Amino acid sequence: MKSVALIDYGSGNLRSAEKALVRAAAGSADVVVTSDPDVVARADRIVLPGVGAFKACMEALAARDGVIEALNDAVVRRGAPFLGICVGMQLMASRGLEFGVTPGLDWIDGDVKKIAPADPALKVPHMGWNNLEAVSDLPVLAGLRGGAPVYFTHSFAMYPQDSSHVAAYVDHGGRFPAAVARDNFAGVQFHPEKSQASGLKLLADFLEWRP
Repeated sequence: MKSVALIDYGSGNLRSAEKALVRAAAGSADVVVTSDPDVVARADRIVLPGVGAFKACMEALAARDGVIEALNDAVVRRGAPFLGICVGMQLMASRGLEFGVTPGLDWIDGDVKKIAPADPALKVPHMGWNNLEAVSDLPVLAGLRGGAPVYFTHSFAMYPQDSSHVAAYVDHGGRFPAAVARDNFAGVQFHPEKSQASGLKLLADFLEWRP
């Protein structure tokens, strides 16, 4: 049975992400909540959740001894499939621009910046359901095609330097990336664990993804 390491670094959506992954796996995978670098390094697949500020999340991740090194070994060097959720996606960027400049994992060249809707009536944080505009044919994101409705709650978004790394967009007073993908790693700005059927389909597709 394949192993899925769900990284525990104090993120607020950890338990709901765990429940959604277990449900999506339907017994086909062993979901392990862990901050043990040895477990992370050996995992078949890795999920990084996240809510809150980029700076605080990056500092919390760095405070887990050896976890960032294990992530780089497993994901970048070994090629284990990776999924980042919300701030977990943002941490894949080169840097975050919230509360100053904070270096990220630098897996996808780009910045995490505050969204600025053109319509002043639209609020930030961006919260609620939106339909996606998918621009990728990756199997892991197949369930997002056709304007899948998903749930957002965020004020910042990741803007890759290379637009080919954007897998889906969303419009909230202006178009911005809602999903990114490169090689064996993908990330979504929305919350699959709160997105009902669309979210479970994404997680199930991730568990079967062979990049």
